[in-house]
Amino acid sequence: MAKVEIDEGSGFCFGVVTAINKAEEELSKSGTLYCLGDIVHNSREVERLKAMGLITINHEEFNRLHNAKVLLRAHGEPPETYITARRNNIEIIDATCPVVLRLQKKIKQEYIQEDNEDKQIVIYGKNGHAEVLGLVGQTTGKAIVIEKLEEAKSLDFSKSIRLYSQTTKSLDEFQKIVEYIKEHISSDVTFEYYDTICRQVANRIPNIRKFAASHDLVFFVSGKKSSNGKILFNECKKVNPNSHLIDSAEEIDNRLLIGTESIGICGATSTPKWLMEEISKAIKSRI
Repeated sequence: MAKVEIDEGSGFCFGVVTAINKAEEELSKSGTLYCLGDIVHNSREVERLKAMGLITINHEEFNRLHNAKVLLRAHGEPPETYITARRNNIEIIDATCPVVLRLQKKIKQEYIQEDNEDKQIVIYGKNGHAEVLGLVGQTTGKAIVIEKLEEAKSLDFSKSIRLYSQTTKSLDEFQKIVEYIKEHISSDVTFEYYDTICRQVANRIPNIRKFAASHDLVFFVSGKKSSNGKILFNECKKVNPNSHLIDSAEEIDNRLLIGTESIGICGATSTPKWLMEEISKAIKSRI
């Protein structure tokens, strides 16, 4: 019988754990709580909390809401969200991840700093991602977002650059962007960069490579919206082409299980442990 192993290093990062704990705590007291955006990029976990009374709302609905309690998830929010909350008498339960919070403050300080340099604040991150919207909001929308090295080529190298990164991005790619800017920036302006990538997330890459390489077949469990999930799944694929992205046991192709000696189950920083355990159970019942 095949060996089935769940990766110990996979599952929620501490920012997500905190947000979910805060939601559960509030729901156990009041039975209802609003959350601005999906609390985590995993539909199964969102459904579980919805059954407990968590109501997910978007920014439009938030703007119309009055006299309520709203949880801000780990990704963080731009300053306007807090202004709206005060205006609409909304009590905020702030679960912004401390790593994200530090980064927001850093970018805001850079933006309001009075110096004579005409500088570009650049964020390496995913356009439209909740965390990135919160970061860009610290600069009243002036920061430039680049998603990949290719886009760094269109920066204005005659102006100073301050480079930051979304906390869940790839360290390798960030370093390539740094090198590219160093090579191309004009000598009479300044370039400063801040590696603001969360180490708890970055360290998962070498771990997940090792885990994926040690199994014949890998099921990577992740919600389709998770950008961290996409990065980690690609790392699995690189070392083990027999890696498959699923978000529930229903998506397992039973044909893959035939004649397999060892099966690994791993996931993103937004993947709950209970879901990986559920998938492990389903696999064991089919082999």
